This record gives sequence, C-alpha cells and structure tokens, in this order.
Amino acid sequence: MKAPAGAPDPSTITDVWPGRAYPRGASWDGEGVNFALFSEHAEKVELCLFDAAGRRERQRIALRERTDHVWHCYLPQTRPGLAYGYRVHGPYAPEQGHRFNPHKLLVDPYAREFVGALRWHDALYGYTVGHPKSDLSFDRRDSAAFMPKCRVHEPAFSWGDDRRPDVPWHEMVIYEMHVRGFTMLHPDVTPAQRGTYAALASGPVIQYLKRLGVTAVELMPIHSFIDDRPLVERGLRNYWGYNTLGFFAPEPRYSASGKVEEFKSMVKTLHSAGIEVLLDVVYNHTCEGDQLGPTLSMRGVDNAAYYILKPDDPRHYADFTGCGNTVNLEHPRALQLVMDSLRYWVEEMHVDGFRFDLASALARESGRVEHLGGFFDAIIQDPTLNRVKLIAEPWDLGHGATRSATFRSAGPNGTTVTATRCAPTGRATAA
Repeated sequence: MKAPAGAPDPSTITDVWPGRAYPRGASWDGEGVNFALFSEHAEKVELCLFDAAGRRERQRIALRERTDHVWHCYLPQTRPGLAYGYRVHGPYAPEQGHRFNPHKLLVDPYAREFVGALRWHDALYGYTVGHPKSDLSFDRRDSAAFMPKCRVHEPAFSWGDDRRPDVPWHEMVIYEMHVRGFTMLHPDVTPAQRGTYAALASGPVIQYLKRLGVTAVELMPIHSFIDDRPLVERGLRNYWGYNTLGFFAPEPRYSASGKVEEFKSMVKTLHSAGIEVLLDVVYNHTCEGDQLGPTLSMRGVDNAAYYILKPDDPRHYADFTGCGNTVNLEHPRALQLVMDSLRYWVEEMHVDGFRFDLASALARESGRVEHLGGFFDAIIQDPTLNRVKLIAEPWDLGHGATRSATFRSAGPNGTTVTATRCAPTGRATAA
C-alpha cells in the first residue's frame, strides 16, 4: 500500500500501541509503523524520532513492551519517511562484554534506508578518546548530530512481470564490477547518472554487457557502508565498501535519485535483458571495528550478543576477519539478522544470488570452521535461499580458515555453494 503524502510532525505523536516483536525493524503496514529491536541485555530502549532531514530530535518514546528480548511498539500516526534511531540503556562494562551507552544514537540493524551521512567526531565513541583508561572510560557526549538516521521505508514498487533469468551454472559468465567505478567515466552514460545504479541499467551499459556474453553482474558491496576515520582524515574514502553499517539498506552514494526504488529498477531492467544480479555481501564483520572503534549500531544495541568476544577476555573481540570484529552467527538473533537480510534482498529486491566475503568466518563455531555449521545449515533448508546462486570466498584470518574444497557442496533444488577467489574488478570470468 502506498503511503499518504507527507508525514506528521514527530513531536505531535501521542498514541503509542504495544506493537509486535516481528518483523524486526520499522515496518509500515498501511496504517502505521511497527518498531521492533532485539537486545537481550538492555535495561531500557528509547525510540528517537527526528525531523524529516534527520537533524533535530523531536521526541523520545520508551519501548515498554518486550517479547523474547525484542523491544517493540506501534505508532498508528506514523508513515514512511519518518527519521528515527535508538538509544539503548544497560551496563557499560567492557570487561564483561557490555558496551551500552544511551548518549550514543544507534542505527537500527534492520534499517532499510538512511538519511544523512556519518560525520566523524570523538562523540561517536562510547568511551572518551584519549582517556588514560582508554575504552574502560565512559563518554557522555550526545552523538546524534554526527550520525546518519534511519528512515521508515516505503516498500511499494511495481515489479510487473519481472522474472529471474535463472541461467544454468555451466552457462554463466559473471562480470564482477564496482557500481561507481564501472560507469563513472563511461562516455555513453549521461554525467548525472554516472556511478549509480541507474547507470548500470542504461542502454549503453546493457548493450556492452550483452556483446561480451555476460549473463550475471556481481556487484561489489552495495550494503550501506562508512568511510574509515583514518582515511577521511587523510582526505581519502573507502572506495571498495567492505565496511558495512547496514545489511538491508543499499548504499545511497550510488543512487542518482536517492531512493531505494532506483536499485529495484536496475534489477528489473537487467532481468529484462536476461542478466542476473549477484551481490558481494559482507556479513562477517561490521564497520564498528575493535574495542577502540565507534558505537554506531550493534555494539550499542547488544555487543555481547552480536559479536564474538574472547571467552577469557570479553573486553576484546575474536578477530577472524582482520577488521577488528567478527559477527557472532552462533547467537540465534545474530543469525536471524543475516538470514532476514538475505531473504530481504531476494524477496523484496529480487537479486539472484550472493558472493559471501570471508565465508569461513561465517562458518565458525566455538572458534572452528564448520562448513556444515549453523549458518550454512540454515541456508540449505531455507525455501527462499536454497534456490539462488551462492558463492563462498573460502578463507578468513583465523586458524584452519582456508577451506577451498569443503565449501563445494550441492544443496536442494540445484543450489550450489561453491568456492571461488575474488576476480579482478571489471573483468569477465566464467563461473
């Protein structure tokens, strides 16, 4: 259902209903929006509502309902376009694995869309940067002014008769590409579209891919990501995107229109040309880094649940990724987050498959790589995911991580989980 034009002033919202624990995130049902956030160890959760630009906090609503560690409410007066974030209260005890700090605005791990961009500032950290106690200190500055805000998403889109090309594995030719880099200097793409999802759906690009015989494009990370602070301070950017902030929201920098619909239109157009869309996805770690990283989302929502901590020293992270942290897929809610994200991209965004970055890290259980562990078991039995293309990068930085052979296995309905190394950017390769 299409949302009515305009959104109410967040400061005028008075009705707060109990809502439901599922689905997670902010979900518009045609009459209002349900908010649901998992936090096992939180003591209090506040939903923060902002003006449309995400600059000014207008209201805080305490989530008083909790079901199986999911905090939730329903706002009947709200609709798509509302900007929001969370503040989560609980113990700040890094030595016990807890890093709650309600002074830090957090983005919803299930956010479908963002408004605004992250601006680096010391207030983004849960501890006081430069303090003698390092991350054992506690910072009370409000980080909201420097954070992107989540935005309630309008899911309506006309897919028409869109169908998956469903190219057999043995006939596939995959072109791994960077959305921005592939079209940024393309002479036949209009300057306003270059570097965007819309550019990949343009006539000249599709004609070029068809002439090459390409049957699938594999997009380097398009999940929303941030630029690392050391890079920004040197006037640089994280070009490749392997620094994920949100597993559901397409990176807005690649959108000419600034709308999620642009990504959907790209997929629909490529499908009509017989070309599949695969995503290079980074679920093994997030942009929050190690114990000295910022508090932006999952660290502040429930650090001990979402990340793998060292058993004998929970202040520090088990870093199997080389990026400071590893997402804890042994926890059922963290596993659910990743599975919900994968299904969202298949069911709502119509993508045709995934290439898993550092797949060995996703398969770790009790520190060991288990190629038939919980994550891949969940995929194999899933009626949506076991029918799409799956490619695994078969290593991480931990002990026993290179598993080129063990990731090759056939699943039901023709699904294949196969090992590969990352092909050079902008180069067509046979599957």
